[in-house]
Amino acid sequence: MLKKFTHHPNEQGETYCEHMFNAWRIIIFLKKLELKCLVHSVFPFWYTDAVSSKLECLEKMVHRSSDDDDTELYEVYGGD
Repeated sequence: MLKKFTHHPNEQGETYCEHMFNAWRIIIFLKKLELKCLVHSVFPFWYTDAVSSKLECLEKMVHRSSDDDDTELYEVYGGD
């Protein structure tokens, strides 16, 4: 039974907790983008590039390895 919880994270080079934490980071990131898109839908002059400018960051968050430097991710992510 435990193997079901650890198989996929191990394939990604992460522990169960690392994998869960990284998934939560992506959820928070996407929720922020969701709110910006909502605001943009009402006020189209705000957050004009909110989603397009963050696609590279999302790609790095999903496909990062455990030895990646978070400063590069912070620069792409913009610190929001």
